[in-house]
Amino acid sequence: MDLWISLLLVWITSVPCVSLSPITSQSKSTQTGGSAVVASGLGEGQRLLSRAKRGWVWNQMFVLEEFSGPDPILVGRLHTDLDVGGKSIKYILAGEGAGTIFAINELTGDIHAMKRLDREEKAEYTLTAQVINAETDEPLEPPSEFIIKVQDINDNPPQFVQAPYQASVPEMSAVGTPVTRVTATDADDPVYGNSAKLVYSILEGQPYFSIDPNSGKRFALQGMDREMREEYLVVIQAKDMGGHMGGLSGTTTVTITLTDINDNPPKFSKNLYEFVIPEDLPIGKMGGKVKANDRDTGENSKSTYGIVEGDDQGVFEIITDSQTQEGILQLKKPLDYESKRAYNLKVEATNVRSEPGSGPFKDTATVKITVEDSDEPPVFSKPIYQLEVNENAPINTIIGTVTARDPDSTGSQVRYFIDRHTDLERQFNINVDDGKITLAKLLDRETDMWHNITVTATEVRNHSQISRAIVAIRVMDINDNAPEFATEYEAFLCENGKPGQVRKEMVIQTVSAVDKDDPIQGHYFNYRLVPEMLNNPNFTIKNNQDNSISVLAKHDTFRRQKQEMYFLPIIVTDNGHPPMSSTNTLTIRVCGCSKDGIVQSCNVEAYVLPIGLSMGALIAILACIVLLLVIVVLFVTLRRHKNEPLIIKDDEDVRENIIRYDDEGGGEEDTEAFDIATLQNPDGINGYLPRKDIKPDLQFMPRAGQHSGPNGVDVDEFINVRLHEADNDPTAPPYDSIQIYGYEGRGSIAGSLSSLETTSSDSDQNYDYLREWGPRFRRLGELYSVGESDRET
Repeated sequence: MDLWISLLLVWITSVPCVSLSPITSQSKSTQTGGSAVVASGLGEGQRLLSRAKRGWVWNQMFVLEEFSGPDPILVGRLHTDLDVGGKSIKYILAGEGAGTIFAINELTGDIHAMKRLDREEKAEYTLTAQVINAETDEPLEPPSEFIIKVQDINDNPPQFVQAPYQASVPEMSAVGTPVTRVTATDADDPVYGNSAKLVYSILEGQPYFSIDPNSGKRFALQGMDREMREEYLVVIQAKDMGGHMGGLSGTTTVTITLTDINDNPPKFSKNLYEFVIPEDLPIGKMGGKVKANDRDTGENSKSTYGIVEGDDQGVFEIITDSQTQEGILQLKKPLDYESKRAYNLKVEATNVRSEPGSGPFKDTATVKITVEDSDEPPVFSKPIYQLEVNENAPINTIIGTVTARDPDSTGSQVRYFIDRHTDLERQFNINVDDGKITLAKLLDRETDMWHNITVTATEVRNHSQISRAIVAIRVMDINDNAPEFATEYEAFLCENGKPGQVRKEMVIQTVSAVDKDDPIQGHYFNYRLVPEMLNNPNFTIKNNQDNSISVLAKHDTFRRQKQEMYFLPIIVTDNGHPPMSSTNTLTIRVCGCSKDGIVQSCNVEAYVLPIGLSMGALIAILACIVLLLVIVVLFVTLRRHKNEPLIIKDDEDVRENIIRYDDEGGGEEDTEAFDIATLQNPDGINGYLPRKDIKPDLQFMPRAGQHSGPNGVDVDEFINVRLHEADNDPTAPPYDSIQIYGYEGRGSIAGSLSSLETTSSDSDQNYDYLREWGPRFRRLGELYSVGESDRET
């Protein structure tokens, strides 16, 4: 028989108990809202008429969180209508926390919480209950699911998760101006009781700020001045249980900063500023500083400065230093101590920004300026002088005058000089006293039309005070250049007089002229033939009325064989005062032309050349001939050089042929170098050494019975052999030349000439023989005789 389990939860504050009342009947019946209808009578032989599933009366159980005690807390009791008499049944529990958090009595169905529960960790548990046969473990009814909810208590205080807070509000804000919002959270159940109902309040920060107890909005108090106090620290409390006694609370801090508004005007630190400025202070340089302080900050503290009174001539200006917010007084025009020695200015400082609805904040101060006298340099009457002079004007011509004065009250005398860096050719001079500029050299306008020089003026009593002025000198034109052809004209005529090529009165060339001069009225040139050519039968000229002429041919019978080239002298005259003229020659060539009148050849030699041989071919043939001649000359020269001797001879002076050997020995330990001593020492000569550069014609053998030197060498024979070789050398030059023999003699009976080896003293020497050597040694003899007499005395 199937049994159905009914769940009944009864909350009893002292002893919790759960009782389950089965709904049964002896006959077939239906329970409204029930889960099953059960037939009554469980005797043997009776049969089941019908069965319907019924639900739990309650499907939830509750347990109080944070409950602790010596024994497990009873959560509830499960009971089934099968549990009657001595039936062997057993209750089992499965699901979340079964066996660990929750335990069930298998016989009675009592459920106990074994641990302390926290709703904030887990608010409910879903479990499954079932009844089985205690002996066979067979389920007597299907499992049924129910929920155990953890009932909340007020065990969590409010917390501000975003603490600490930072906020700002403009100073002088109206009462009720929102500042910021603070929010606290409570982990307790917001739907059960008042555990999570929060109320806000201010512990510190009154009376400047207030807070809405329910929303946490904060409001400011009117009249807070940033310049008095800029920062406030406010302590806010959030309390649960609706703020009632016994509730938990949490606190946080809010740092509130008052932001600046432009509510303070600039203020000068002094009402009167006094400055002393030298009159030679350069334009744009600082003459003094003023400062207006502003209690505001940032953009609200920035001010601009200006001069409102006392500077009608615009001598000064005042600008703002963006870094220091100071007013910089500087010059716009130069000061003059002699004309004005003091200024009284009224300056104003005005805020850059202003609050809406209020006028600009400003302040004024007086600035007194005293001009200090300075030694100023001379001042020219003009910064730039423009002078004019005619070209080719005589030297010492006065071009113009520059003037300068000393602006100081003392009025020192001024001297004038030309800066020679601007007049390197020294073309101009200046009078140091009166500033008159004169010519030092002749000027040519066609070379340089303008000359820019710099003139300096210096005080006599103070040479360090120098001023400069530019003098631009324009060279005026005079008619000193004759006109000439614009280019070197060369005209061409076609011979044979073919129609369309050369005909009578034909223009063969247009000629124009140029003039280096530049007259104001412009150029006008007159052309004419030289008197000898007026009756020229070949050519004439025609004026084109545009400063050019046309050269015309008078006939058409020109022949190259008769005359190849014509020269036509033309006189060109300008319209200057006085007029200048020059004779220019036009060259006219007679050429051979094609049928179309194109010039092909203009030389007579084209007639005498073979047919088919052009001038280019003739030039190539001549070049080849010249090249062959050069090759022959080089070949002959090389053959002659092969027979020349090895001794290099100078063609200018064949008597002095010096051969140098720059071979320096390395001392006694040098065994690698060439031992030249063998050639110079007679001991090293063992016999005759023949020449190696030519084959000798005569073999020399020493003659018997001849004398030899101390070491067996006959010097006389040595020289004779060398002389014989030179006389019989076919390559030797047929004139006297110096022959060098590396021979060093030994064994002289005179001994050494070195004074270091002399054993006798100076007093043993007799120099009388010097007087007998003639007039050339007379002075030398007198010197040694005097020395000898001095020693004797």
